[in-house]
This record gives sequence, structure tokens and C-alpha cells, in this order.
Amino acid sequence: MQYTAHNPYPARLLALCTMGATLLLAGCDYLGIESAGQVAEQKAAEGKATGAACRQANRALEDCYRYNPKAHRAAVFDGWKDMDLYMRENKLETITPVTPPEPPKKAPPKTDDEEAVTDAKSDAKTDKKADAKPAKGGH
Repeated sequence: MQYTAHNPYPARLLALCTMGATLLLAGCDYLGIESAGQVAEQKAAEGKATGAACRQANRALEDCYRYNPKAHRAAVFDGWKDMDLYMRENKLETITPVTPPEPPKKAPPKTDDEEAVTDAKSDAKTDKKADAKPAKGGH
């Protein structure tokens, strides 16, 4: 029977790999990887902030929903309700919102027939201008 010495290196290597994996997984928060719970908390906080801002701007809850269709409705309602209570307790006035004017609506794309009519009109105008100007220096 041959005697072989126990090699301690595989056990140490396994322990080091386990510790390294544990440290890497614990550091996921530092890498910016968000869990589903963190994303849900963030959306709820944004919804509450949106609802509070709508209440402070004296907007109706229905308008707040319409202006922010991607916001979570329950969170918007909670924020609106909390701000309403806070404003009543502290006797705060609402702020008049300054909304920018709506951008002009884009005209629907022209069809081929409309483009041909427009081109014909512009060609006719340039022909009339050329005919109306007499040439200088000639009789």
C-alpha cells in the first residue's frame, strides 16, 4: 500500500472561491443591479411624488392621472392624499402651475395627389413672375 499525503490546496482553493463568490454577490448593490423589489419601491416613490406635486399645483386627481399615464395610480393617490392632509394642517396655499403651450400639431402626411397639385401651383407662380418682369435693356 502506498502512502499519499493529503493535499490541502484543493480545500483552500474551494474555500477561497466560496468567499470570493459571496463577496461578489454582496457587492451587486454597488454595481447598480436593482432587484424587482427595489424597482417597485422606486416606482411607488415616484408616484407619490407625482401625486403630491399635483395636489400642491391644485390639479384634480383625474387630471393627474391623465397627465401621468405611466405612474402607478395607487401611489399617485397616496401622494395626493398625503399632500392634501399636509396642506390642510399647515394652512398652505396651492401654487398656480405654469404650463408651457402645447406644441403645434403636425399636419398629416401629404398624399401623392396633393404633392402634385402643390408642385403645379408653385410652378405656375414662378412662371407668372418670370413673364411679368420685362428684360432690362431691350425693347
